[in-house]
Amino acid sequence: GDGSRRSLALAGDDDVIPRTYRRGDDLRRVHWRSTARYGELMVRREEQPQRSKATVLLDTRYLAYEGAGPDSAFEWAVSAAASTLLHVLEQGFAARLLTDTGDAVPGAGAFAGGSTAGGPESAEAAGLMMDTLAVVGHSEGSGLGRAHDALRGGTGSGPSGGDGLLVAFFGDLDDEQGELAARMRQRSAAAVAFVLDPALWAGAPSRVEERLRGLRDAGWTALAVPPGAAFAELWRQAGNLPVGPRNPGGTA
Repeated sequence: GDGSRRSLALAGDDDVIPRTYRRGDDLRRVHWRSTARYGELMVRREEQPQRSKATVLLDTRYLAYEGAGPDSAFEWAVSAAASTLLHVLEQGFAARLLTDTGDAVPGAGAFAGGSTAGGPESAEAAGLMMDTLAVVGHSEGSGLGRAHDALRGGTGSGPSGGDGLLVAFFGDLDDEQGELAARMRQRSAAAVAFVLDPALWAGAPSRVEERLRGLRDAGWTALAVPPGAAFAELWRQAGNLPVGPRNPGGTA
């Protein structure tokens, strides 16, 4: 997490997000109960398939993580974000990487790839985002406000800035940041949060379950990430978690 280039082990990550998914299916048609029953993502049929978007949000705040080095929570989050981006690009999603700073790759309001799985456009997009993740370090920010604004279109992403799938990797969430993270869900068709609580990683008493409840109440599928957890297994667990009602008509 010191900004030096890291080697991202991506080979064999094809099953990180297992799903039977027809490219172009609208994520608003995801049926979580069937997903849990069959162990793979099930999507309700849509008469007019649309090209789906995916945003991967990486919390890089220095104060949000416990420890340093290759086995740290931050490095786990970076690796999982890389695996997620590669998989959604392979599945034909138009994808972007967003951090707590509000900076997005490939750029504000832009989504990369999504043309044909494994095609040149997806490969170029993957390379750009992997290069970013290979050198990403901690930010000095203390909050998630800029990321929140980017998702709601505050940095020029327009009305569709938060549409599609949102997968977030959060570090520490205090009361204020937990509420802000919960509101990020409002404009996404589906959202999954992985919370790397510093107390949990330090083996200390943790309030992570309280944080998860707040996210689930806002409509997130939310999981805690313990030290040494396998991302593939956590994603499979996501289909079995309760998803709370979205906050209809809520404004951020």
